[in-house]
Amino acid sequence: MTFATLGLIEPLLRSLETLGYQTPTPVQAQAIPAVLAGRDLMAAAQTGTGKTAGFALPLLQLLAMEGPKVTANSVRALILVPTRELAEQVHEAVRQYAENLPLRTYAVYGGVSINPQMMKLRSGVDLLVATPGRLLDLFRQNALKFNQLQTLVLDEADRMLDLGFSEELANIYRALPSRRQTLLFSATFSDDIRLLAGQMLNDPLTIEVSPRNVAANTVKQWIVTVDKKRKPELFVHLMRKGKWKQVLVFAKTRNGVDALVDKLQGLGINADGIHGDKPQATRQRALDRFKASEVQILVATDVAARGLDIEDLPLVVNFDLPIVAEDYIHRIGRTGRAGSTGEAISLVCADEVNLLSAIETLTRQTLKRQNEPDFEPEHRVPDTDASGQVVKKPKKPKKPKASGGGGGKRNLGRWVDSGEVAPAEPSIKPVRKVPVFNTGPRKRKP
Repeated sequence: MTFATLGLIEPLLRSLETLGYQTPTPVQAQAIPAVLAGRDLMAAAQTGTGKTAGFALPLLQLLAMEGPKVTANSVRALILVPTRELAEQVHEAVRQYAENLPLRTYAVYGGVSINPQMMKLRSGVDLLVATPGRLLDLFRQNALKFNQLQTLVLDEADRMLDLGFSEELANIYRALPSRRQTLLFSATFSDDIRLLAGQMLNDPLTIEVSPRNVAANTVKQWIVTVDKKRKPELFVHLMRKGKWKQVLVFAKTRNGVDALVDKLQGLGINADGIHGDKPQATRQRALDRFKASEVQILVATDVAARGLDIEDLPLVVNFDLPIVAEDYIHRIGRTGRAGSTGEAISLVCADEVNLLSAIETLTRQTLKRQNEPDFEPEHRVPDTDASGQVVKKPKKPKKPKASGGGGGKRNLGRWVDSGEVAPAEPSIKPVRKVPVFNTGPRKRKP
């Protein structure tokens, strides 16, 4: 199969030839004809399998061949994404695909001045990539109109709900014309997203080109167990032992990012970090330097779990496990992309055992464990498996209370053996609010 057999027009085929695209991926092979046919679509595929081209190529073709010329402050196609980084990445791909077409494309997101964006939109844009918050700001200031909108794309909709965009999505939905095509693309589809799709899409075609919520088999995964306080020391040890050249590291919090970057820089290691508190220009500069191999270690919160497309990235390290299990798939999906191989290492401590169990249940695999000599944890990480069970070893018999307080230690009003590890606190899965939309009848395209 070739891109030509999928029905793409010659200007797009020339762009793909320039970019070195030869054979459609499975998600592209199924999605492109469906989008060209005007179907609403819900497509799930592993990260790094070409989802962006799956919706952008046919969308650009429809814009080039159908509909009136875009008018002032209007947009004909809208792609919603959860983060600034993903907005930039998707727009750059769209710009390259549309190189030989007479179309105007643009990306808008927060963290930068809104005025240049308002100026750019005055003459209208054929295709706009946007984050939900900034899109609503522009709409409310009358800098953007949706009366010409033909197609809405939600890319990584599950992440938008995780980031709390449910209200913004509902407000955007109410402002859009009922006659439109709607496409949902993501690497993972939770039950919440399937409910959302049922409200937003009309008789959608469902595409799942790989098992639901499974990480790419091009990524070798394992965990190293360690005590929480020794994670930074272990990371530096592994980096030097493995002679790591380019590593993307995920930490749970912004403070955690800054602390690890400070430690690495203090050891003379070329490291930088990105998180939501940093200005967009600073984040983009750090990312560009990492892509150019000017920075060896890039530490990020989950703001970077989606939207980073780094060619031949060899290694991802989970310094902390993610709170939401689905984010594990997106994190490690930064490596092993487009047929390449990669590695993903997770540093896991005892109080993360429930997060580990959730990840193994989601991905339906038990991650291989290894202990690093001299870093064996004092607080053992309980065994887990893909069934979602935490395998607890039988407790040692409690020692009788000895006079003088010897032989044991007090812990929350009961006696425990000094070598016994209290079970980890159960993780609490964040509750995601799914927007409720008006589900009345919608007109379809003629």
